[in-house]
Amino acid sequence: MLDSCKLKSACNLPVIYNKKINTTGTSNADVPLSDPGMYQLDITLKRGQSLAARDRGGTSDPYVKFKIGRKEVFRSKIIHKNLNPVWEEKACILVGHLREPLYIKVFDYDFGLQDDFMGSAFLDLTQLELNRPTDVTLTLKDPHYPDHDLGIILLSVVLTPKEGEHRDVQSSIHSFLHWRICEIKTMLMRKSWKRSSKELSENEVVGSYVSVKSFFWRTCSRLALPVPGFCRAGLQSACYQNARFQTQSLRLSDVHRKSHLWRGIVSITLIEGRDLKAMDSNGLSDPYVKFRLGHQKYKSKIMPKTLNPQWREQFDFHLYEERGGIIDITAWDKDAGKRDDFIGRCQVDLSALSREQTHKLELQLEEGEGHLVLLVTLTASATVSISDLSINSPEDQKEREEILKRYSPLRIFHNLKDVGFLQVKVIRAEGLMAADVTGKSDPFCVVELNNDRLLTHTVYKNLNPEWNKVFTFNIKDIHSVLEVTVYDEDRDRSADFLGKVAIPLLSIQNGEQKAYVLKNKQLTGPTKGVIYLEIDVIFNAVKASLRTLIPKEQKYIEEENRLSKQLLLRNFIRMKRCVMVLVNAAYYVNSCFDWDSPPRSLAAFVVVEDMLEDEEEEDDKDDKFRHASHGVAYPCNRIQLQYQEARDRIQVFLRKGMNPNV
Repeated sequence: MLDSCKLKSACNLPVIYNKKINTTGTSNADVPLSDPGMYQLDITLKRGQSLAARDRGGTSDPYVKFKIGRKEVFRSKIIHKNLNPVWEEKACILVGHLREPLYIKVFDYDFGLQDDFMGSAFLDLTQLELNRPTDVTLTLKDPHYPDHDLGIILLSVVLTPKEGEHRDVQSSIHSFLHWRICEIKTMLMRKSWKRSSKELSENEVVGSYVSVKSFFWRTCSRLALPVPGFCRAGLQSACYQNARFQTQSLRLSDVHRKSHLWRGIVSITLIEGRDLKAMDSNGLSDPYVKFRLGHQKYKSKIMPKTLNPQWREQFDFHLYEERGGIIDITAWDKDAGKRDDFIGRCQVDLSALSREQTHKLELQLEEGEGHLVLLVTLTASATVSISDLSINSPEDQKEREEILKRYSPLRIFHNLKDVGFLQVKVIRAEGLMAADVTGKSDPFCVVELNNDRLLTHTVYKNLNPEWNKVFTFNIKDIHSVLEVTVYDEDRDRSADFLGKVAIPLLSIQNGEQKAYVLKNKQLTGPTKGVIYLEIDVIFNAVKASLRTLIPKEQKYIEEENRLSKQLLLRNFIRMKRCVMVLVNAAYYVNSCFDWDSPPRSLAAFVVVEDMLEDEEEEDDKDDKFRHASHGVAYPCNRIQLQYQEARDRIQVFLRKGMNPNV
């Protein structure tokens, strides 16, 4: 329990008593000597000047890391090919105490290689004045080459205390208890993530509360702390109620967080590039695109010799922050045998995009030429458009009446593009294919309607997953086909295909839960497993008829041809059989020569000798036939020559008889 857990750092504890404490005793819990409280450090990373060149072209791709102790607290974006970068990025850092300085390290980004060190500096937080903005200029140095000039970094910092320095013992103990229970909450949340299919037990929190209580009273007795006005029963009641409150909060949030470690999914479809910059001597480029959101990275395929590439690739990012983030996009030209050329960069601010909608973006490349065309869909993990069945009531009469009213015949000319409403309930799957070596799979579902694409969470190590998710789409064409695909998640590579179903919207029967047999990618034959869906379609028939006259929406997402594990295994087994046949034949011949079995060897040699004799007889027959044909051909040739001579003489005689002068 918590009694035996050694506290990681003394700076995490609040102030308990404002004097030096003797920590002798048998407990292994570390108690802080003194702690002024929690501070908020607001940093504005402005720019760098005269930074070191680390690339062969005399430039660098710098970015900055901020560290306190050994922990990285912030990392800036990458500025490509610039020795005087301008970041203008802001970061907010919570600091436990001011004794550890803030380390600033600058690196040159190298794709596929280790980033080059460009210099470091540190900021002494004890020298900052509270609640006052301070401009700081830091000179970058290399500890191994202190005489080298590596440029400067310009910052603006504000240090703000989060708690008052003068607090009485009672408020300190309240903070102490709150801190310990928050630790329990974090611990139990981690437990709940590891076993998301089980409900949290209140006894776990209350049992941990008992450990907090015993730890607190033992610490107070060791420190001989005066606790005026504190009632032991009141303290126990407050701690217990706090623990119960944390349990309720966990239960409520667990409904939305169940099996989720992220708050949303960002689906990006890279459609094409237009008028990109020519980087090769032939006036063309071999472009590809790299995406980065936090520590998640993707790279597109390379399109050779073109300035207007057509990628049509799809990538999914997990969104871990509620407020969104910024996706860095860079375009590169592939050069074999040397470093790739930088074409341009752009960004997508996810906080500016509305959720549950597919946005088509045409982004101008900065520091270069051309545009990139993208489809971006931001999907929240707990909203109306993707939610749990437990918190989404499909029979909600008011909601259904509003939807029916929206698509009633009286609203024919209101938003002609909005034809109807589709609700898909992905309930569960059974008997899926085992894609991992453990005989299990990590399945998740992708629900697609034209270019709109939503995903479920992943159920790990399960062939009979239960998702219980509800998805909603706006129908633009009633003749569209709903596609539901099941994949196996692989953390280090692309997901493996498990099965797929395609359902025309016009064939759907509302409110009917139905089991669909999963099929292969081409939908030509069944594969292993079934998926249970319940689908509702509400649409305006007049709008749908008018929409039929408009050309069908082009689908931008094209699945890249990937190496199939099953096909590779099948070809490997076939090749193995052929090789084994040759190996066995070689073993048999060798055993005949070694006379391992004299009867078998004798029989083999007799058969071979008979075959050789038959071959010699055939050769003799061929020779006799050639001689005979030659004997017949020679007289025939003599007769032909004699006939030719006689005909020539007759022609000469006739010519003389007709013309005596000849």
